[in-house]
Amino acid sequence: MTDAICLGEVLIDFVPTVTGTTLVDAPAFQKAPGGAPANVAVGLARLGVSSAFMGKVGDDAFGHFLADTLSQAGVDIGPLRYSAAARTALAFVSLRADGEREFMFYRHPSADMLFEAHEVDEAAIAGARLLHFGSITLISEPVRGATLHAVDTARRNGCLISCDPNLRRALWPSAEAAHDGLILAVSQAQVVKISDDEVQFLFGTEDPAVVRKRLWHDDLQLMVLTSGRRGAHYMTADYEGDVPGFVVESVDATGAGDAFTAGLLRCLLRDRDLLRHEDGLREACRFACAAGAITTTIRGAIPALPNLAQVEAFLQQMG
Repeated sequence: MTDAICLGEVLIDFVPTVTGTTLVDAPAFQKAPGGAPANVAVGLARLGVSSAFMGKVGDDAFGHFLADTLSQAGVDIGPLRYSAAARTALAFVSLRADGEREFMFYRHPSADMLFEAHEVDEAAIAGARLLHFGSITLISEPVRGATLHAVDTARRNGCLISCDPNLRRALWPSAEAAHDGLILAVSQAQVVKISDDEVQFLFGTEDPAVVRKRLWHDDLQLMVLTSGRRGAHYMTADYEGDVPGFVVESVDATGAGDAFTAGLLRCLLRDRDLLRHEDGLREACRFACAAGAITTTIRGAIPALPNLAQVEAFLQQMG
């Protein structure tokens, strides 16, 4: 059994061999494992938390490459399923000269979209302490129903339920559907990590007071709004505050938010009572910011996710 199960998409990112170019102008692409929930699973494993990945890949070369990548990173792939009906999802991702990322997805449908409720490993969830998921698996059936079934199973078994909405607007049929999907994802969770871009999309503002008013619900225990190098704003039912980020020489922000999530969840799994003590939560958010900052100094997501010794050394260096 594992402490944390991350449910959702795992896919192949094809990234240009040069940066600062559009997908059209990129001369060549290199494959890399991707998918936010998978990144979080690896991030947790590197930080010393036993983790598993739940989802679906194609029974093809890319699917087995992803399964091997997760397994070699220390992630339990027992809850992973394989599809003979669809291929593993692909995404072409470029970092343009203006700093914005450009995405082109191949999933019509992809295997991850075909994950069904009966394929959810309920025993694995029952033996875990935490279930983490995103909003992409809420876009369409049958994976939407599978995700909600997994969340219900986790709730019945007393698991902590965590969510990173992780907006990918191009995957949703409309802005309205994306808005409703992100709201649904947050409504199911007890811990939410959400970015400034996502709250801007939802409400047209990054004001924490607006976010609390619009997103807080009775089951929510912690919400953290992240703003890259500017740091994070945390909220509980009783208090809220800011934690500054770290200034580093960043080369690629891919996976930084997932590293932050892994760092935060690692601290919560070590001590659920830290939510009662603001000083402890501030230290947890600082740890998470450090994990995110380190990830931006190396290209790629999974290759850049830090281990516990790296985060501790970074924090000691920063003072």
